[in-house]
Amino acid sequence: MTLVTGRPAPPRTPPHLRHERVLLRDGARLLAGMDEVGRGSLAGPVSVGVVVVDAGTRSAPKGVADSKLLAPAARTRLLPALHRWGLARAVGHASAAEIDEIGIIAALRLAGNRALATITLTVGPVDVVLLDGSHDWLSRPAQTDLFSLDDEPDVPGPRVHMRVKADRTCASVAAASVLAKCERDAMMVDLSAQHPAYRWHENKGYASPEHMAALRELGPSELHRRSWRLPVAGEPFVDDEYSDEVF
Repeated sequence: MTLVTGRPAPPRTPPHLRHERVLLRDGARLLAGMDEVGRGSLAGPVSVGVVVVDAGTRSAPKGVADSKLLAPAARTRLLPALHRWGLARAVGHASAAEIDEIGIIAALRLAGNRALATITLTVGPVDVVLLDGSHDWLSRPAQTDLFSLDDEPDVPGPRVHMRVKADRTCASVAAASVLAKCERDAMMVDLSAQHPAYRWHENKGYASPEHMAALRELGPSELHRRSWRLPVAGEPFVDDEYSDEVF
């Protein structure tokens, strides 16, 4: 990237733990960085990664960044180091069928709580979740939520702290993003063998031209999000309701 002055843009500052340490100094013992992937996909699960840190956690492994900024090979190379970093880590998923049943926001909450339940078995409950974005999709709504499944916990969850672009500035969230992206991508590659026409091994379920062409020809599979406005034969497809997340 080059600025209008013609000078090169300054290098991007890598994610760090400064924001996490502020929250830990404010009384939290365990903090979970959390991020989701697959929200804008047309098929497969939505996945939520979690990485737990505490006041003694050292800087993240070199190269950690928001998964969308990393090439697939770079993400994969980070996995051994990320599996040793932090106190605990997990990825939770909510299936396409669950997304159809309860909607994408409740499915995100379900996947996030599944990830938290997994890390709780290792380190116990976390005190605060650092969540990317400006919308708290993890906390259960104050009013009765009709869109939930039986395994969603009906107990108060950890305190949620929102931060816009936390996946680019907060090491725990960036690490969670990489773990979730790698695990979900691997799932879509495996599922592609069952439904090769949709080319999920390449597009990971997102709206690529090849995926759209296969949907128009074959219709949706049982792994597609059938409640979504998927393309059908003879109709033009408009992709403005889907995210531009990289494959």
